[in-house]
Amino acid sequence: MSDFHTLIVSEVKKETPNAVLVSFVIPEHLKETFSFTAGQYITFRHTLDGNEIRRAYSICSVPGDGTIKVGIKKVDGGAFSVYANETLKKGDEIEVMKPEGKFICETNKDATNNYAAFAAGSGITPVLSIIKTVLKEELNSTFLLAFGNQSQKEAMFYEELMTLEQESDGRLQIEWVFSRERVYGAKQGRLNGDIVNYLLKNKFEQTSFSGFYLCGPELMINEVSATLKDHGINESLVHFELFTSSNEGELEEAHDGNTEITILLDDEEKTFTMPQDKSILEAALAQDLDAPFSCQGGICSTCIARVKEGKAEMRKNQILTDGEIADGFILTCQAHPTTAKVVVDYDDV
Repeated sequence: MSDFHTLIVSEVKKETPNAVLVSFVIPEHLKETFSFTAGQYITFRHTLDGNEIRRAYSICSVPGDGTIKVGIKKVDGGAFSVYANETLKKGDEIEVMKPEGKFICETNKDATNNYAAFAAGSGITPVLSIIKTVLKEELNSTFLLAFGNQSQKEAMFYEELMTLEQESDGRLQIEWVFSRERVYGAKQGRLNGDIVNYLLKNKFEQTSFSGFYLCGPELMINEVSATLKDHGINESLVHFELFTSSNEGELEEAHDGNTEITILLDDEEKTFTMPQDKSILEAALAQDLDAPFSCQGGICSTCIARVKEGKAEMRKNQILTDGEIADGFILTCQAHPTTAKVVVDYDDV
C-alpha cells in the first residue's frame, strides 16, 4: 500500500536563505502515477543515520508540465528539512509516494471564478500551484493572494509571484504582509483577521469569491477561518491545509481494553488483537503491515481508511468532513478502536 518509487533529483535551487526548491523530472513510465491536481502533496521516504524518515511536501509546480517541484523550508531540529537544505543535491535518489491530498482546486476552462488565498510562510507552496493552474486554465478567473512572512527575503517564490502578478493583466493581485520588516506597499504585521476584514470590506467589497484557500500555521488558519465565517462565507467554500498543529488531541474517555481488529490492505486480510490505547496505525505497523502514512500528526490524509465494522474514535480530526466521517472514514494515525471487534479497510477509500 505504501507504494514508493525512486525518483532522481534534477535540481536543488536555493529559494530563500532557509528554503530550497527541489525538482524531479518524472520518467515516462511513471507519468501517470505522478499525475496530480493542483494543491496536492507527495511523501518522501529516506533513511538518515539509520532511521527511516517520512515527510510530506506540497507540490508547487503545475499539473501536466512533466516535472514535480516542492519547496522545503528548513525547520530547527527538522531532520529531513535540514538535510534537504544542506546536503541534498542534483542526482540524488529519493523514494517518493504518488501525489495525494484533499486541498485541491479542480479547474474548468469555461468557468469564471474569483478565488482568494491566505498563505503564511511555506504555506505558499500548494497555493502557488493552485494560482498558476487557475491563471493557465481558467482564463476568465481572477485570484487574490494575501501572503504573510517575516521579511521579504524570507518570502518563498517572491520573484516568481511578482512576475506572475505583472504578467496576469490584473487577474492576480497580491497583498504582501511582513511582520518584521517595513516594505513599501505592503502591510506590516501578521496575516490575521484584520487583513481579512481590510480586504473583504474595502478593496474587494464588491467581489464575490468562489473559493478560499488557507495554508500555514494553525493559529493563522483558525483566525482567518473565523473571520471569513463572520463575513457569512459558507464553510463549504473554505479549504485549508495545516503544515503543523499545536493540538495533540485527546480521547473523550480512556480506552484500556483490547480489540480484535481485522485490517484489509492490498487485497489481503489480517486479524489480530490490539490494545485500545494504541492507534490503529501503530498497531498495523507493529504487525509489519505496509500501511500508508506520512505525518502521523493528523494533518495529512495519507493514512485514511474506512471502518467497515465496529467503531473507532479519533483523538483529533482536522481533515475529514462530517460527511466522510459518517461514511466511516478515519485517520488511522489518530483513531483508537472503541468496540470489541473492528474491521478497517485501507483499500476502500
